[in-house]
Amino acid sequence: MNVDQETPLKSKDERIGVGFLGAGPVTQAIHLPSLARLTDLFKVSHIMDVNPAVADSVAGRVGARSSSSIDDLLADDNVEVVAICSPHQFHAEQVIAACRAGKKAVLCEKPFAVSAEEATNICKVSAETGVPVIVGAMHTFDPGWLAAEKMWGDLPETAHYIRSSIVLPPNARFEDFATEVIARPSAMPTPDYSDPSVIKARFEGMVLGLAIHDLPLVRRFVPDFDDLQVLHAAIAKPFGYSIVLRAGGRTIELLASINKSWKPDWTFEAYGPESALKVTFTPSYVQAGSAIAEFSTAGRKVVAGPLTYNGYEGEWRRIAGIIAGTDTAPAARTLIEDLSFALKIANAAGAAAIADMSPAVQPEEAHA
Repeated sequence: MNVDQETPLKSKDERIGVGFLGAGPVTQAIHLPSLARLTDLFKVSHIMDVNPAVADSVAGRVGARSSSSIDDLLADDNVEVVAICSPHQFHAEQVIAACRAGKKAVLCEKPFAVSAEEATNICKVSAETGVPVIVGAMHTFDPGWLAAEKMWGDLPETAHYIRSSIVLPPNARFEDFATEVIARPSAMPTPDYSDPSVIKARFEGMVLGLAIHDLPLVRRFVPDFDDLQVLHAAIAKPFGYSIVLRAGGRTIELLASINKSWKPDWTFEAYGPESALKVTFTPSYVQAGSAIAEFSTAGRKVVAGPLTYNGYEGEWRRIAGIIAGTDTAPAARTLIEDLSFALKIANAAGAAAIADMSPAVQPEEAHA
């Protein structure tokens, strides 16, 4: 899809009805503001949350019906697209239920499953029902990134080093810029990093919750990852990671730090022998235009962006195009392999970090 192409607009009586499973900060501070800019295409019809008071309050902001029942939302004929913004462990079951309910499309926040088996089952049901599934990896829909794809030439084949660096304040800072969040989740206690099981779970959470934003981008440069090996993995306190790995003949560095002292910076870089790409994204929750892509070769630099909308809005534009028949859904194989890549990194990074611990707290000793 051309990054500058406008999705055909619909009149108000033809707008696509959207229902949300989960009314937390992602729904409130990301998707509702995005849809507020696309009111010629979409209307919010139904807000479901297990907390009826939250569902009712959020629905009241957009004039939607509220409920605390998934079955009620799926049975609502005014809901044509289901947006799944619930905790990760419920995604697979809910995506499959939405497909079987015969909706026009499903948008699921990442990760859309927590195992390769779940992902494969989702894609099988999607194919059987004809209901497309879109995973909310917003950077893949960002027009700045789409512009980068058009100008990078053979860099995906020649790149030898890929780097994703994410420096952000706690989510609440940007959530508050976007909206007044109702019923924000409580802060988690400080983890016990002397416990190997905590470290393993922490890497799973960080890779599937944060690194996964950029891992589909990394995969454009690493289509084959059977030889994936994590060379280094460490936790950056209070929340973050440093992971260095090799896969497909490339060195990949994944860095992240979420704290209260640094200026936000979110960049993706790829370097080859004769060219380089740098894409600078806006922070999560910020609705401030697209990424800026810079592609450099000897003596020449091409810059694309910022364009008028970002990846969050891009997701919804893509859905509208799929429903209108002017665009296509991401390939099932790509979704499955992107998730498999993330899971493999999470497991290997956790194992590498545990292996670097003091012998006194190695798993065998810790459970003796």
